Amino acid sequence: MPSLNASVIGSPEYSKKLGKKSTETDITFYDLKKGETVITMVEPSRYPEKVQSLYCSAAFGEYTVLVAEKLDQYFGESLLMINACGVKRGTIVLRNYITEDQLQIFTRGTVLQGYDVMEDGPISLRDKLIAIAESPRTPQTGPGTLCIDAAFNVKGIGTVALATIKSGMIRIHDQLRVLPGDKVAEIRSIQKHDEDFETADVGDHVGVALKGVEASDLDRGTVLTSATPMQTTTIKAQAEIIPYFQSQLHEGSTIHLGHWLQLNLAKVIHIEDNGDKRPTMTLKLEKPIIHPPEARAVLNYLDGGRLRVAGTIPLP
Repeated sequence: MPSLNASVIGSPEYSKKLGKKSTETDITFYDLKKGETVITMVEPSRYPEKVQSLYCSAAFGEYTVLVAEKLDQYFGESLLMINACGVKRGTIVLRNYITEDQLQIFTRGTVLQGYDVMEDGPISLRDKLIAIAESPRTPQTGPGTLCIDAAFNVKGIGTVALATIKSGMIRIHDQLRVLPGDKVAEIRSIQKHDEDFETADVGDHVGVALKGVEASDLDRGTVLTSATPMQTTTIKAQAEIIPYFQSQLHEGSTIHLGHWLQLNLAKVIHIEDNGDKRPTMTLKLEKPIIHPPEARAVLNYLDGGRLRVAGTIPLP
């Protein structure tokens, strides 16, 4: 089943023009289906008041649609969040007579500089997303790793989790570690958009029925895996702070550290800053962050005023 996970950011409920609304919390899911091809879209429904909503939406997508309808501080913050999340593929949709030339001051030096740019046209955009989803994808057969976006109990089935496969492949009856923690869950069934499958691989957004865990054991960001990812509670590394970030991070500052859909509280234990926006920071996390080797995490600082995405930091 060809599929694509896309973030749609910049215009509330723009995805209504593209697909059918699904679940809604601080992020809202929409589905677009044509034949066997499925696009899962997510919007930050609690942004701009909650930057966490923006982060989770930006981090969810392997492809981003950024709608440029007003070039204000929130457009800038959204663009910088997408850049920090490292989403290299996307399209910028122009509305309200905004021109491509006007965008350049915002996108220069970011991954969005390489995005396609198009005039507002939901039908054309829908066709484009479907074509991208149907482009060949290299399958993976290694150990599977999933990151959960929601979990709940279903009468007659039990615990069900909605999750995106971040690496490898999953199969029915796989035994997966539930991280952080020491529980183990068995996959009882796999669904992709209400159709049963024996397997699923990287990039698929799936519903998995699980044995051995309760829905209350599974938060957004919980990782299920048969691989051996890193579990990090202390980070000492050189961060890259966004040039436009004006707040001062200091010892005792509280950061929301983001990787995949994990947003973990971290305290700045020590910082060495010579003013070049590349401070060496020591962070102590409230709970482990789960990640592959040599990944990067996004630094979100809720007390950052007009800009709440601070930058990125490498993980071990």
